[in-house]
Amino acid sequence: MNAVPQPRDHVLLIDAYKAGESKIQGANRIVKLSSNEGAFGPPPSAIAAFTEVAANIHRYPDGGSGELRRAIGARFGLDAERIVCGTGSDELIGHLCHIYGGPGTDILMSMHGFTMYQIAGTYAGSRVIKVPEQNLTLDVDAMLAAVTPETTMVFIANPNNPTGSLAPQAEMERLRAGLPSNVLLVLDSAYCEYVSREDYDAGVKLVDAGENTVMLRTFSKVFGLGGMRVGWCYAPEAVIDALNRVRGVFNVNLAAQAAAVAALAEPGWVEASVEHNHRARAWLMDALTRAGIVCWPSEANFFLADFATAERAEAANTHLKSRGVIIRAMGSYGLPHTLRITVGTDEECQIVASALADFMAHA
Repeated sequence: MNAVPQPRDHVLLIDAYKAGESKIQGANRIVKLSSNEGAFGPPPSAIAAFTEVAANIHRYPDGGSGELRRAIGARFGLDAERIVCGTGSDELIGHLCHIYGGPGTDILMSMHGFTMYQIAGTYAGSRVIKVPEQNLTLDVDAMLAAVTPETTMVFIANPNNPTGSLAPQAEMERLRAGLPSNVLLVLDSAYCEYVSREDYDAGVKLVDAGENTVMLRTFSKVFGLGGMRVGWCYAPEAVIDALNRVRGVFNVNLAAQAAAVAALAEPGWVEASVEHNHRARAWLMDALTRAGIVCWPSEANFFLADFATAERAEAANTHLKSRGVIIRAMGSYGLPHTLRITVGTDEECQIVASALADFMAHA
């Protein structure tokens, strides 16, 4: 028998990423709260910008996303030359793992951290180690204790997905100070806009303090552009140089760049979205708590509803689907007794609350 092409052994260790569901067979209306998308869709100006470039999609985009990088820099007070844009932050995660990881290296992440760190790290050939948490929150002491001479990177999402927990700035600074200087700390701040605590920084301070920290950001959440796939990072010059050597030359498409630039300039969009999230999240968590469901604290636009057992969580998920509601089961994250619920519009939150109150009343 002829031999056939074989993938590298590392590839076969990867469990394919399971995205949030988006369809329920037979449902007339879907309330999709499975992917932490913005409650209000894209900003009007982003839709207009997307439409405007339609006649020019035969043209290649700006390979360096220059206008977008300058707009990001102006919005957040950052040096545009220290920004790299990507096809979602997922692309940048993958490049970082290949640049700083590889066979013989270890990458550390929290036990219930974002799955893409494990996928990208394993694909690069690294050993990805999941470090235990304390109450579903980053344990700095455990993370530092897990460091070995083989450790080259540490990934931390803050707030964390899927738990919604937040490590305060003092803990992040303690982590950075305790890590060897040659270990790259990657702070994934996809949900930073939703954080209201004063003891929080999205990562700029730690990036500016040295040569060994990267901050990841995205347009997929509060800016409502998940379908456009636009992410970016702010990093030291040496990291930026390495990323620019390996990223796709036209990695962020023409429409995505235009929509992202417009979204940054939409007056009041972030403020209104964040205000709604704070209010609606508190309302929905209170409603579920009164129904007898434990809700884990969250600083993001989602939270974990805890049903104590996997069987009960699965039954609750089935009941929600019968009402046309899609949320995210957390079995793949090692939390099968929980469901992650994105904060939607007021009407969507009311539908979830009613459905789960009915479930608990008959469970």
